[in-house]
Amino acid sequence: MVNKTKKEAKLKGFRDFIREEEGMGTVEIILIIVVLIGLVIIFKTQLRSLVETVFEKITTDSNTVMS
Repeated sequence: MVNKTKKEAKLKGFRDFIREEEGMGTVEIILIIVVLIGLVIIFKTQLRSLVETVFEKITTDSNTVMS
């Protein structure tokens, strides 16, 4: 009987967890934005060269298709 009570308590806790409708708070969203901005600042030169390479590839490929 004790074992059944423990199972019921676990199921009740799981049900409460599933029904919880709290979304992300403002603080969490701000922290995510700060981390993303920090990553962009840290890897700015690598990102710039990657984007330039991708656009050069798109330009050359589009020129071959249009020809």
